[in-house]
Amino acid sequence: MNGENGRKAQGMEKAQSMEKAQSMEKAQGMKKERGMEKEQGSTLRYVFPKTVPVMVGYIFLGTAYGILMSVNGFGVGWALAISIIVYAGSLQYVGINLLLAAVSPLAAFLMALMVNARHLFYGISMLGKYQNMGKAKPYLIFGLTDETFSVVCNEKIPEGIHEEKAYFLLTFLDQCYWVLGTLIGAVAGSVITFNTAGLDFALTALFVVIFTEQWMAQKKHGPALAGVACSVICLWIFGQDAFIIPAMIAILCVVTAGYKREGRSRE
Repeated sequence: MNGENGRKAQGMEKAQSMEKAQSMEKAQGMKKERGMEKEQGSTLRYVFPKTVPVMVGYIFLGTAYGILMSVNGFGVGWALAISIIVYAGSLQYVGINLLLAAVSPLAAFLMALMVNARHLFYGISMLGKYQNMGKAKPYLIFGLTDETFSVVCNEKIPEGIHEEKAYFLLTFLDQCYWVLGTLIGAVAGSVITFNTAGLDFALTALFVVIFTEQWMAQKKHGPALAGVACSVICLWIFGQDAFIIPAMIAILCVVTAGYKREGRSRE
């Protein structure tokens, strides 16, 4: 009897210890989940204000794009699908004419390469920031638009904010703004008649706003002035249709030379 009672007591103690361990694991899991939720909330609170200028521009630009798609005979589904899958800003505006003209895939590819060739330089400059982004890296590369690049390139994530999540949320929010604007424009364009003259100038206006913000945020204006000077010179030499790639190459060379000269002066 004493042996049976002892075994029962040991069994009860073992069961109690297992229940205690399970409750501790559960509590730790809940604590970890709360910590992750808190971290995600703090990351979102940090990232969202950074995207507000892009939100204002993208909702308007996306609306303009949606209206143009609608008045040219493309339904809401087509407009949304292109904004989600292509997500290329100015190329989407050009793409409307490509779709209407039914150009060959090769011609469309070459046009897309010319319009978005500047992203080659964006990608090179982001190699360091996106080097250890893990699973989010493919989407970050896909979502690197002009406006997202202008925000991310000078962004320094503070301690306590998860870097990968911050860059992912920043990129994702920007695309959400564009898709939301496209939806608004496509729906509005299908029920209201619009005069679309001048809508595509909104993209230029957004670039001016972003350039102004970057100018005000930076103490050194050498790179910005170099960019303006190279663009104007290449525009004068190569013309409006072919100045973008030469201008980007010239800017890269000038800025790189400036950094090297600055590095030697520090030494």
